[in-house]
Amino acid sequence: MSKTIQAVCEQLLAGDKISASQIAKRDCPVVSTGSAGRKHTILESTRIFIRDGVIDRYSGDRLVFPGVLRLLSRVLPEEFPFHPNWKMSQCHRAYWELSPTIDHIVPVARGGMDDETNWATTSMLRNSAKLNWTIAELGWRLLPPGDFNEWDGLIGWFVAYLARDRTHLEDRSIKGWHDAARRVVVAI
Repeated sequence: MSKTIQAVCEQLLAGDKISASQIAKRDCPVVSTGSAGRKHTILESTRIFIRDGVIDRYSGDRLVFPGVLRLLSRVLPEEFPFHPNWKMSQCHRAYWELSPTIDHIVPVARGGMDDETNWATTSMLRNSAKLNWTIAELGWRLLPPGDFNEWDGLIGWFVAYLARDRTHLEDRSIKGWHDAARRVVVAI
């Protein structure tokens, strides 16, 4: 693309705005994909995390179910601080490095679909780094899903701990993750 931009600049320097425009339209057109909703429910996210074996599909690293991290922040707030906007200076780094999120393999902004065929589990950190780049542009690759029977992201621990101490279900976020985990794990 740098050669195209160079050619556009050369045409503009020569005073030929029409040729510059033609080169830009032909060799690096603007692709408008419109706007697609990108909000996933806790239940959808949990299904995808479990489908992917609670691993980062770009690195293969094990991730930790979000409800586990929120519960740790509630039980051990000084050791695992949480900030509602994930402010890095006030939020434990485990939220960025280990919390799974859904990434669009082909970014929606680049024409990718917003459905589970285009979703992959990745960490918040890696998702933030990827942004609207394709995995090919970043030199990444999509790894096969992990085996949920080998690593469950501590979902089993999460459900067991809350069965023992239900007072933490007063927290809406923890309750949401708990309900989703129970629904999805029972279904498999």
